[in-house]
Amino acid sequence: MPDHDQIYRSQADKYHRLIAAQPSLLSRIDAIRPVAGLDVIDLGAGTGRLTVPLASEARSIFAVDASAAMLQVAADRLEAEDLRNWRTAVGEHERIPAADGSADLLVSGWSVGYSANEDADPTGERLAAIAAEIRRVLRPGGTAILFETMGTGFEEPNPPSFLRGYYASLERDYGFAHDCFRFDYTFADAEEAERLARFFFGDELGGRTAQRGLPVVPEYAGVWWRSFD
Repeated sequence: MPDHDQIYRSQADKYHRLIAAQPSLLSRIDAIRPVAGLDVIDLGAGTGRLTVPLASEARSIFAVDASAAMLQVAADRLEAEDLRNWRTAVGEHERIPAADGSADLLVSGWSVGYSANEDADPTGERLAAIAAEIRRVLRPGGTAILFETMGTGFEEPNPPSFLRGYYASLERDYGFAHDCFRFDYTFADAEEAERLARFFFGDELGGRTAQRGLPVVPEYAGVWWRSFD
């Protein structure tokens, strides 16, 4: 399996080419909590998958990620869109570098699971700390929206086994609602689909993508959301 930490540190541009093959999530977020006029934190913002579209609607957006290289790509994209209502900072899920009650909306895409999966967090203590941080930075009435994978390369939802306990805990222990939706990667051609699937997901999915010979890699995503009093 590829080393994702290394990818995030030194191959941020290539990673962005991968995720740019998926559609925008702005309308899905808006359906849960309209973004216009809100102060937003994007936790685990990466190259700005959520940050950039949300910045066009939000009053302000604060992008936090553990990788300075990823945040630089996000900043370059925000500047290219001539947006000025944003800032970035290197930070961790369990120690969000934001003041108490400073946001109306916190979003996180394909990020919390790295800290809260059963291998990284067998006791659930890290998820509890992350949940407490999310609650701390949100104002009363604030909303948290988390996106995670429900399976890549499958025609039906097939979440990785090491994430299922985390997903169940979000609903059982932390009161999040949940939905699942199709979220395919659509590349320029079959060669790009194989190359980028192999780069991030490894040889097994890269080989299956090559056999299919199509520019589309099927994906399901999950969304979990909760508003706080």
